[in-house]
Amino acid sequence: MADTPVGDDLRHDDLEFDPQIEPQKATAWINLLLESEKAFESWNEHCDKIDKQYANLDRLANRSRDKEFSMFWANIEVIGPSIYAKPPLPVVAPKFKDRKPVPQAASEVLERCVTVSFDLCHINNLMLQVRDDVTLYGRGVAWCRYEPKEGDDGYECVCIDFKQRKDFLHSVSRTWAEVTWVAAASYLTRKEARERFKPTSGDAYQDADYKVDRDSKEVGGTDARERAKFWEIWDKANERVIWVAEGCEEILDEAEPHLDCIDFFPCPKPAYGTLQRGSLVPVPDVLQYKDQLDEINLLTAKIHALSEALECRGFYPAGGAELSEAIQAAVAHNTPGRVLVPISNWAAFGGSKEVIVWMPMAEIAQTITALVELRKTVITDIYQIMGLSDIMRGATDARETLGAQELKSQYGSSRIRDKQEEMVRIARDLVAVTAEIITEKFDEVTIIEMSQTQLPTREMQQQAMQALTMQLAQQKQQLQMATQMIQQAQQPPPGAAPGAPPQPGGAASPGVPPPGGQDPKQQLLQQAQAVITEGERTLEGLKKQANFDQVMNLFRDSRTKAFVLDIETDSTIQVDENTEKQRRAEFIAVLAQLLPQLTQMVIGDPQTAGFCGEVLKFSVAPYRAGRSLDAAIDDLVEQMKAEGEKTQGPDPATIQAQTALQIEQLKIAHLKEKDQLDATIKAEEMKMRDRHEQMKIASTEKIKMADMQSRQQDDAARAQQTNLKAMADREKFQADRIKTAADLAAQREKQGMMQQTHQIKMQDILARQSERQAAQQFKEFNQPPPRI
Repeated sequence: MADTPVGDDLRHDDLEFDPQIEPQKATAWINLLLESEKAFESWNEHCDKIDKQYANLDRLANRSRDKEFSMFWANIEVIGPSIYAKPPLPVVAPKFKDRKPVPQAASEVLERCVTVSFDLCHINNLMLQVRDDVTLYGRGVAWCRYEPKEGDDGYECVCIDFKQRKDFLHSVSRTWAEVTWVAAASYLTRKEARERFKPTSGDAYQDADYKVDRDSKEVGGTDARERAKFWEIWDKANERVIWVAEGCEEILDEAEPHLDCIDFFPCPKPAYGTLQRGSLVPVPDVLQYKDQLDEINLLTAKIHALSEALECRGFYPAGGAELSEAIQAAVAHNTPGRVLVPISNWAAFGGSKEVIVWMPMAEIAQTITALVELRKTVITDIYQIMGLSDIMRGATDARETLGAQELKSQYGSSRIRDKQEEMVRIARDLVAVTAEIITEKFDEVTIIEMSQTQLPTREMQQQAMQALTMQLAQQKQQLQMATQMIQQAQQPPPGAAPGAPPQPGGAASPGVPPPGGQDPKQQLLQQAQAVITEGERTLEGLKKQANFDQVMNLFRDSRTKAFVLDIETDSTIQVDENTEKQRRAEFIAVLAQLLPQLTQMVIGDPQTAGFCGEVLKFSVAPYRAGRSLDAAIDDLVEQMKAEGEKTQGPDPATIQAQTALQIEQLKIAHLKEKDQLDATIKAEEMKMRDRHEQMKIASTEKIKMADMQSRQQDDAARAQQTNLKAMADREKFQADRIKTAADLAAQREKQGMMQQTHQIKMQDILARQSERQAAQQFKEFNQPPPRI
């Protein structure tokens, strides 16, 4: 192995990425952050596109965009509830089932505290955000922090924050086990940064890059205030916590970790989907079927374009437009009232003898049908890629058998099982980190208030034991004195013959009960002895009982705590109601078959009670209720063992009757629960039937209204046709009248013209006659007078 380079042998690149070279400078850490951002740059770019495709208000509300089929959104809405459906329930149990009191009490206290912490930090909202990031991008991140008590009204709490994909970085590594540092971003204003970093770094925080996040502001994620991005870095290699920011050369804060977590980091391993091989770079699932989504959107755009063109269009001879322009106008025209398009060059259009030529629509309709079928095929391909079976999508086929549907459901669930287990795993890790913070940081008073525990302190336990010990000593002394007095009273008086009967009013002979039964004094002695025995048993129980000081000592000892306590979480997957009923029925059947056999074994030999209890726990372990019954089974075993030793051979018939009674009670409880579930199902069926009848009645009413409206429309159409015919007849009659009047006017005009022509001719004749007469007179006037 080569020696580590020192001095001048160190490369400049190593200096830029080694925070230990200049501990007071933030340059090396900034370079490491930039290096990590570069590794995730391609993934973030794809995630930005996914955000716009999944839910972007401006894009989806834009009416001018191409028509799309929301397949991606629908898939996410199906997968999300399938991998996470209900908030996790913390479960803290002893790692070993030896019933030691301290681990039992500690697990109960810690489980209550974690449950309260989850409620206070709204764990369901955080898990939903993690789930959405896993389904959309392939990675979801949660970050835990401790908030100390502030003021008299404040309280300690564990805060679990959700980190956006760009606000979480880690060292570039192949696996999570190789990660050496993690970093989470916080956005602070100048005032917030001054309150946080002024005591540790002076005015260095002012050099941070304060700006308005435009991208987040556009989608309504932030306001217009300027903020800087401050990184909280947890360095596992050097066990340090560092705060840096872009623009600040100095480290703003550096200290030892304020949390003592087992894995050092305050965050669990992120919930991952598909990872790029050989790295921790996620691969969004949508990229696996992106080609099919693009093809579906392309087919959808074509279907909508052809649907808009699927309108009745006709051509008729006209003037003023060319053939190609007319056809384009017919295709592009979207006015519903415009049906016919004029054609100027009718001969170039084909010279059809028909007055109107219609555009062919059958070809367009067939093309649309073919595109719809092709889109269905592509959708089926996506279902095969994603593993979304018909059962998961709420669709089924009546011809399928129950076995076929169950196989399809199991196949679909197997494709998302990894994501389900990731959500359960990160929930369990959050329980573990929360438990670490509570046990390391919380005050004892806070733990008592959160858990509402009734555990006594060591001092209270010792005082109770001392008081009980003194009381038992007094009771034993009183019992001894009473026994001596009874024995003295039972002795015969002096001088009495042996075997003589007792004197009247004296005590009975030893061993001879009075006529009414057992001697009352002996009964009192036995009752007093029973009280003392019960007190001794209570004292032994107090000695074995765990106290709160022992629980807190276990909490503060991280090493022992990791060996003793086991952190788990209940399932976060929604359970099918019918399946749960079937499992409960199987559980009751197992108990009904096993309890009588174990009871007979305990009756025969009380020492076998422990073995029988372990067998019973092993039998119920596969069922979910088995975990919560462990403590009850142990208590039952102890009681049966004590009863067996006390009675020294209990009555088998009585034990069998009690067992049968318990089984009957379990059966009755199961039947009650089953009846309640059946009643709920029947009520839902009745509601569905009522809704169906209401919908049927509404549909019938709609059909009747439609028929009535159709008849009214037909009557109105016939009336309108009659009115139009009457109007046409009136118009024809008026036209005939107009024609007759026009003929008469023309005849009169002709007669008038003839008369006018005759008058003109007469005037001409008269004028000629006048001219001849005038000429004759003029001639006669101009003749010389006759000679006389």
